[in-house]
Amino acid sequence: MRCCSVLLVLLLFAAPPAQALRCGNRLVALGDVELQVRERCGEPYWVDRYVDTEVLGANAPVQYQKDVEVAVWYYNFGSRQFISQLVFRDGTLAAQASLGYGVDTLGSDCDANRNWVGLSVGELVAHCGEPAARRAASGYVVRRPAPGIERWRDLREEDWTYDFGANLRPRVMHLREGRVVGVDTLPR
Repeated sequence: MRCCSVLLVLLLFAAPPAQALRCGNRLVALGDVELQVRERCGEPYWVDRYVDTEVLGANAPVQYQKDVEVAVWYYNFGSRQFISQLVFRDGTLAAQASLGYGVDTLGSDCDANRNWVGLSVGELVAHCGEPAARRAASGYVVRRPAPGIERWRDLREEDWTYDFGANLRPRVMHLREGRVVGVDTLPR
């Protein structure tokens, strides 16, 4: 019994962290920097970038502002595996998530009548490729999580237009904060 307990403890220490992404036989974990991830996993197929500005001491005589560069990387490992989303803050991996299933070939699974609402920008690009046209809104979103603290973020609203060919009407995908929030059909 003691032997089994020791073996169990050793296996727990040998197990990869719960928040680790496996790229082939190499692991990527929170705290890794962009260079390490790129070396282990290769180039992402899509990167979404924006800036967060953190303000401490808002409305006080002295305030501190810091820009934080955020890069969201997407990896597609094929139709039998989930798309991986990695979020870097100032070049360090801060979060990761598994999304829906990937595709065998980027842009090869774009059904005009699919319910796209809720999908991330990375999933949209994986299924449909880059849009025929893009239009972005400019501005900022300000959040105040506590007195004297503000977080400013680029307004991340875009409209992406996809043309599905002569037999189908074009669709405009409305994106907010990196997700599809609505779809409109355009006349031909």
